[in-house]
Amino acid sequence: MPIKSKIRTIPHFPKEGIMFRDITTLLKDAEGFRFTIDSFTARYKDVPIDVVVGLEARGFILGGAVAHQLGKGFVPIRKKGKLPAETESYEYALEYGTDKIEVHVDSIKAGDKVLLIDDLLATGGTALAGAKLVEKLGGQIIEMAFIVDLPDVGGRKKLEEAGYKVFALCEFEGE
Repeated sequence: MPIKSKIRTIPHFPKEGIMFRDITTLLKDAEGFRFTIDSFTARYKDVPIDVVVGLEARGFILGGAVAHQLGKGFVPIRKKGKLPAETESYEYALEYGTDKIEVHVDSIKAGDKVLLIDDLLATGGTALAGAKLVEKLGGQIIEMAFIVDLPDVGGRKKLEEAGYKVFALCEFEGE
């Protein structure tokens, strides 16, 4: 199934010159959503994974569904201040300033094999921060999975140069 055709492009959002890839149209399409989750599940069904980690917020939708299909637990990585129990945090650089993400300290055990999942790979900054946070707790990133990779932005290269395996269902290159 050509899932790219089910992803809406919104020109000049959030600012002039950006072609925003909106996966909400893919998610609302029953066939497209099922194909997406089934594709991830097929890829990871025989991979030794202890837990699926999703990055806020669309990674929660994907990660929860994939974890369910794989019979694994799901762990959300959230923005600062959103988790109620004791957390570990990781601060990372943005284009202008910094941001911080958090995870519960008891959500990942030392040695856990982790699949990190999110909707879109652009600069790779949030995914890299998520991986570093998992590693702070002793987890090991098996692979990072995305629906969309924007190769022109350089995130895949950044993550692979940092030693991570990256998988995406589709790319929007120079479009």
